[in-house]
Amino acid sequence: MLIPRKNAKRALPVVALATLLLISAGVAGCGNTDSEAISEPPDYERLLADSPDELAGLHLQGDELLDGGEEAFAARLEALSGYPVVVNVWASWCGPCREEFPLFQEQSAALGREVAFLGVNFQDDPDAAATFLESYPVPYPSYLDPDGAVTESLGAGKGLPATVFFDRGGKQTYTKYGPYRSAREFRADIARFAERGGPPSDSVRAG
Repeated sequence: MLIPRKNAKRALPVVALATLLLISAGVAGCGNTDSEAISEPPDYERLLADSPDELAGLHLQGDELLDGGEEAFAARLEALSGYPVVVNVWASWCGPCREEFPLFQEQSAALGREVAFLGVNFQDDPDAAATFLESYPVPYPSYLDPDGAVTESLGAGKGLPATVFFDRGGKQTYTKYGPYRSAREFRADIARFAERGGPPSDSVRAG
C-alpha cells in the first residue's frame, strides 16, 4: 500500500500558508527519507538482464512469498555462497519498513547482478504482505516468517525493520536495526558489510 502522501495533499486547505505547514509536518513525520522520491519501480527486467544464474533465480521469484521457514531460508543462503547477501526483515504493518522499502527497490535494481537480496516477512498477514508488494514490487522473494523463527535465526528479533548482511563467504557480518534514511547510507553499508566483508557477526547498530 502506498503511503497516502498524495491523497493527503489533495485534502489540504487552499490557504497557501496552511498548505506549506501541513506538507512540512507530513515530511517530518515520515522520517525525511529520500526514498520517497521513487514514484515508480525500476525497470528490473532491463537492469538485471544477464544476471548470473543464482541471482537470476531470485529475480524470477520477485515479489513471491515463500514457505519453508528456517530450513528453506538457510538452504537459500547456502546456495548463494560466493555472493554478498542483503536480507531485509520487514512487515506490511511496520511504518518504518514501508518508508525504507523504495531504497531496497533502488539498490536491488542497481546492484542485483552482483549482490543477492532476500526478504523475510515477519509475523505478517500473507494477504496484506502480497498487497504491499503489489505497490512496492522488488526483484527478489521474501520468506514468510509467521512464528519469527527465521528472524530469530538471524539474531534480528529486536525490532523492525532490520537489515542483515552476509559476505561472499556466507559469514553474517552486520545487523542494522531501524530504517535506512538515504540511498547513500544504505549503499555504503552494502559496500562495507556485504561486498567487502566488515566487522564480526556480533556487530549491531540501532537505527
